Amino acid sequence: MATYVFDFSEGNKDQKDLLGGKGANLAEMTRIGLPVPPGFTITTEACRAYMANGVLPPELRVEVTMAVRRLEDQMGRSLGDPRHPLLVSVRSGAKFSMPGMMETVLNVGLNDESVHGLAAFAGDERFAWDSYRRLIQMFGKTVLGIDGDLFAQALDAHKRARGADSDTGLTAEDLHDLVLDFKEIVREHTGKDFPQKPREQLDLAVEAVFGSWNTERARLYRRRERISDDLGTAVNVVAMVFGNLGEDSGTGVCFTRDPATGRSGDYGDYLPNAQGEDVVSGIRNTLSLADLERLDPAAFAELRQAMRTLENHYRDLCDIEFTIERGKLWMLQTRVGKRTAAAAFRIAQQLVDEHLITMDEALERVTGAQLAKLMFPQFDAAAEPAPLATGMAASPGAAVGAAVFDSATAQAWAADGRDVILVRRETNPDDLGGMIAAVGVLTSRGGKTSHAAVVARGMGTTCVVGAEAVVVDAAERRFAVGDTVVAEGDTIAIDGTTGEIFLGDIPVMPSPVVRYLEDGLDAALAELPVEDDETRELVAAVDAILTHADSARRLGVQANADTADDAVRARAWGAQGIGLCRTEHMFLGERRVLIERLILATEDAEREAALAALLPLQRADFTDLLTAMDGLPVTIRLIDPPLHEFLPDLTDLSVKVALAEERGETGPDVDRDEHLLAAVRRMHEANPMLGLRGVRLGIVIPGLFALQMRAIAEAHAARLAAGGDPRAEIMIPLAASIMELHLVRDEADRIIAEVGAQHGLTLDIPVGAMIELPRAALTADRMASVAEFFSFGTNDLTQTTWGFSRDDVEGAFFHEYTEKGVFNVSPFESIDRQGVGRLVRIAAEEGRATRPDLRLGVCGEHGGDPESIHFFHDVGLDYVSCSPFRIPVARLEAGRAAVVTGGGDTR
Repeated sequence: MATYVFDFSEGNKDQKDLLGGKGANLAEMTRIGLPVPPGFTITTEACRAYMANGVLPPELRVEVTMAVRRLEDQMGRSLGDPRHPLLVSVRSGAKFSMPGMMETVLNVGLNDESVHGLAAFAGDERFAWDSYRRLIQMFGKTVLGIDGDLFAQALDAHKRARGADSDTGLTAEDLHDLVLDFKEIVREHTGKDFPQKPREQLDLAVEAVFGSWNTERARLYRRRERISDDLGTAVNVVAMVFGNLGEDSGTGVCFTRDPATGRSGDYGDYLPNAQGEDVVSGIRNTLSLADLERLDPAAFAELRQAMRTLENHYRDLCDIEFTIERGKLWMLQTRVGKRTAAAAFRIAQQLVDEHLITMDEALERVTGAQLAKLMFPQFDAAAEPAPLATGMAASPGAAVGAAVFDSATAQAWAADGRDVILVRRETNPDDLGGMIAAVGVLTSRGGKTSHAAVVARGMGTTCVVGAEAVVVDAAERRFAVGDTVVAEGDTIAIDGTTGEIFLGDIPVMPSPVVRYLEDGLDAALAELPVEDDETRELVAAVDAILTHADSARRLGVQANADTADDAVRARAWGAQGIGLCRTEHMFLGERRVLIERLILATEDAEREAALAALLPLQRADFTDLLTAMDGLPVTIRLIDPPLHEFLPDLTDLSVKVALAEERGETGPDVDRDEHLLAAVRRMHEANPMLGLRGVRLGIVIPGLFALQMRAIAEAHAARLAAGGDPRAEIMIPLAASIMELHLVRDEADRIIAEVGAQHGLTLDIPVGAMIELPRAALTADRMASVAEFFSFGTNDLTQTTWGFSRDDVEGAFFHEYTEKGVFNVSPFESIDRQGVGRLVRIAAEEGRATRPDLRLGVCGEHGGDPESIHFFHDVGLDYVSCSPFRIPVARLEAGRAAVVTGGGDTR
């Protein structure tokens, strides 16, 4: 029988699967001797049992009883004792941090009797009533499902009556009356009195925390972060320590390094005479840790030592929650802290330089998604815009968009394609949808550890918080800074690096990381001001970690590139070849008329003339590509899309011809349109993506593939004659059978030999297959007897495996599919390992069984997706190919994949 409850003294930091992140880290802090209030953790297994059966496991009640009694013995107080009451907090704690997404209830155990015992124990009647009103407020919203605004409005009414700016201005008598009002709200909206039995409070709170795992905001957060819905959350029951016992008490959140920049030092927020939720909610602007040092030097010194202990122990940036109760420090939580992309790279390299981690570990601590964010543009300082106001820089980046004042509007406007900035007094978990939709978040309250700051940093969204000059009027949908009023829809800009807020659009410039990728480290550093240590350190860190990734990775990284300019850019960014050149892009623009001539040809002579006109153009295209990628492979896919894509739209052309006929127009142009219309009608298909395209074109339309293969061979020969090192490869698209490959391969071999003989050269041009149909994957052993390499076209392989038409389904029902858990992420975004991935694995294994030296790559969009790259490494592919912009991301993730599987260098 499973054990569902563990005391903090029984666990450690490696038990996150069972105890959740918070429980495992509370146990670890207890184990290493830090001051942690006693408590116990109810495991994620209990949550999973609750989710499966809809009720708590029957044995859990007994285990909780025993744990509570052990806790009572430790504390010398009892749950429900009217004279010496034990109060506990009930807090969620999943394996992966989900800040603000699930529930917490503080002061569980208070009732109408024990509130007097708490007042006597603390010698402070105001504190006791403040604790009781907090319990009813949190319990009412979290457990009983009452609208939290009702409690907030009652609290505001009492503050107005007292003339108080904050809740700390309320007297004990005020808070006693507020408790009565809160209890009436509970009675009115539930039909029952607020529960007076402490054990009933505890059981209901535990069940509410388990239930909060499946709230809409929690599910949305998990989809965003790709966290499984099956993990469940643990529940931590902790003896209460109180930061609201007066000015010698308080609560705070701190970081061992700045999570926004990575700079070493003491960073955090502190609120005297407050409980923990006051800090993260952002409802009161906080003090700094420097203020804490002034207010309570001894407690600060102890906290600083605990911060150092934890950073050395975890060897990483730590996020810490603490409470000071009448000068006594208590550690309430620690975790490896969320950080911005820039901070992630800086901290990783700093820890290497401090000899706390290896380069392999540094590589594991950054991600391709973070590197991509560092490549985004930033505001152009040369524009010298005057800031409207300045807040705290919470998450860096440059965001420009329309101001919106609620989550629903942000989501609706973003769905219409508008960039929006969500403006709030402070955010709460219900704003998550709007925060995801927005390009930036601005709040007038809160600090660097507020909900807005923590969530935005985790998502990589630009964020400015605590802009006190910004007076937000959500009801009127506007904010004011002095006499300047900004209405909903007005364009604003926020700088998450400086905290500045601007009115109107602000020009942006390339990021210094992009300058480094294009020009190299020395050139990038030379462009930066000498005093800009932060950016210089960041660029150097990116260079060091990316260089190590290149040395560690097994996967090659190539580019999807169709022009010489694309190839030059890709090579500069680290591409080791071209994994996909889409030749159809070479037939657009002025060349479209030549395709029309080919399609309209009724005689061999006309067709051959059209092909002859295309040959020198294609040869020049391929020569330029081979020149740009000299010494590196260039995989050229023969024309793939249906030819009707190069012709006018059927409806538009039909209308044009009908109008000409109605007007009695004649002449060569009219004749051409009529011939063209007949061809368009002849070639029209109900489902063109599964029709006459790819290899089928080469077999059905005489001379089309031969033209391209001859142009490739001639360009290859010309580069050899010029002293170059061309490495052209021919890829056959959409092949499903070995006979299709034979027909094209035989023609390719003939043309390559013929061109080689003409130039007196032996041309080595491999011919391979693009695997993008399930049948091709399932017959890979046969296909490999003809193809010299496979490149997985995972875009079409996903379409044909799922039966999806990508252009239709993503907007039609993918939202509902993610909502209902059919998949957590679009299979076009990240590889479907169980379905499409299995086909890739089968094809790789069976293809190499036939041809052991078979080279394997992927050229779909998944080639630049971080999670997919790890899969391709595991399967044993030789390279991934992606768009030039994603090459640095792919290089980094390929290195991380090698390190995770033990293939990296641990120097």
